[in-house]
Amino acid sequence: MFLILFLLVVLLLFIFIRNKIKQSLQYWKKRGVPHVEAWTIFGNITPVIFRQKSFPVLLQDTYAQYSNQRYYGFYQFLKPALVIKDIDLIKQICIKDFDKFPDHPYMLPKESDPFWNGGIFAMEGKEWHDMRTTLSPAFTSSKMKGMFHLMAECAKDFVDHFENKKSDIITLEMKDELTKLTNDVIASCAFGFKCNSLIQNNEFYLTGKKAFDFTGLKGLKMFGAALSPTLMKIFKVTMFSKKTVNFFRRIVKETIDYREKTGLIRPDMIHLLREAQKGRLSNDTENSEYNYIGALETDSNQKKIITDEDIVRQAAVFFFGGYDSVASLLCNVVYELAINSDVQDKLIEEVDETLVSCNGKITYDSLMGMKYLDMVVSETLRLWTPAFLFSRRCVQPSIIKPVLPGEKPLHIETGLEIIIPTFAMHRDPNYFSNPNKFDPERFSDGNKHNIQPFTYMPFGIGPRFCIGNRFAILEVKISIFYLLTCFKIIPVKKTSIPFVIDKTSIPLRHEHGYWLGLKRRSTVM
Repeated sequence: MFLILFLLVVLLLFIFIRNKIKQSLQYWKKRGVPHVEAWTIFGNITPVIFRQKSFPVLLQDTYAQYSNQRYYGFYQFLKPALVIKDIDLIKQICIKDFDKFPDHPYMLPKESDPFWNGGIFAMEGKEWHDMRTTLSPAFTSSKMKGMFHLMAECAKDFVDHFENKKSDIITLEMKDELTKLTNDVIASCAFGFKCNSLIQNNEFYLTGKKAFDFTGLKGLKMFGAALSPTLMKIFKVTMFSKKTVNFFRRIVKETIDYREKTGLIRPDMIHLLREAQKGRLSNDTENSEYNYIGALETDSNQKKIITDEDIVRQAAVFFFGGYDSVASLLCNVVYELAINSDVQDKLIEEVDETLVSCNGKITYDSLMGMKYLDMVVSETLRLWTPAFLFSRRCVQPSIIKPVLPGEKPLHIETGLEIIIPTFAMHRDPNYFSNPNKFDPERFSDGNKHNIQPFTYMPFGIGPRFCIGNRFAILEVKISIFYLLTCFKIIPVKKTSIPFVIDKTSIPLRHEHGYWLGLKRRSTVM
């Protein structure tokens, strides 16, 4: 009798769950929106969960599937999202109607991870607005110029380490090595912590390596809110472990206490955040993109009061944003240079000419004036953008008006996630001819005007445009510059060509690693 009752309960539970899943996956069908059919609890990301496709490739495939549509429906687990393809719609959502789509979708519920949600990436509404307004002056060109020598010091130490080796050709897995470089840059520029991870593993490097391990089930936290906010709350899933958070708190507190006692001033992120905390950080750059549509303009009296915990959170999020993504961008730059020797030779020529013009010592202005280097980095960001998508969350009901034949007004409900598939758009042949080819000339002075607005978005667009973009670009440029002053990057026996996107990784990276060689070249000066 008990067994029969148990089986009946299990059957009823199965029927209930099955109907719940079926009902959830009818969202787009009921609204008459073209959509990718989904049949399981994983929604349309089933191939990603079971490592059949990477997320960027999955979005690229569905993007091509709906080539004649302005948008299409998508499911992350049972949660619906709307993928936007039309550039006019992207402009409308990210700029014109920014007040209706100002926030990022939840990665983890606030109750699950208050530390992560207190960082600027996850902040919402006025709280985000005030924090962004307060922090924006820390990321202006002049502030980056102040950090230039800190980055240059790390890049030079990195290159010197390999220069001191006796081999003419040094074979390296570049992801491991360049992550150590980006770790040292972040440690120096964000926390005022000087280290050389190539010589000795340090707390910063080991903490970062653990914090960015999203393999296996750990990767599911990236979809936490879409998977089940309730489960995230019950199990108290967090982006960073308690040990990692305590590490950031300790480092920031020790740094602040030391500087208060000694009067040390160092042009890094901790100093700039402390200046913002004291109300002494001014926006000293003209035509800052952070205020370019007025959405971030605010009376100085309305700026957010920054606490010590705010400094810890923003510094940690800055570390999160710059540690892995910049290393991945650097890896893809050196990979493309290695397999496109003509591009590398041209860039080396520019490096040598710039070094001569600077009398052997690179300056910020000279580096930022290198046009071909900028073209190479820009093309890498197009082809291998670390942010293969960006997304917004609707906070006010909105309507997408019909334009194409057969379209009907689409009512966007509060809470719906909007996805802009950057990787797919960057490879759309309608926007970029021969899109899979690495061609820096797309960004030359004579050609870049041909790039349609809102088709190239490596750092997003609108007021939520990545606040750290200048930092990332500067870090990549100074690293490549120093590397090419001493070495030529070459393919080796273990180099995997062509590029194969890793199906097991949420971030976009090469499945077989970045095995390349550093070939010593003659000194310029």
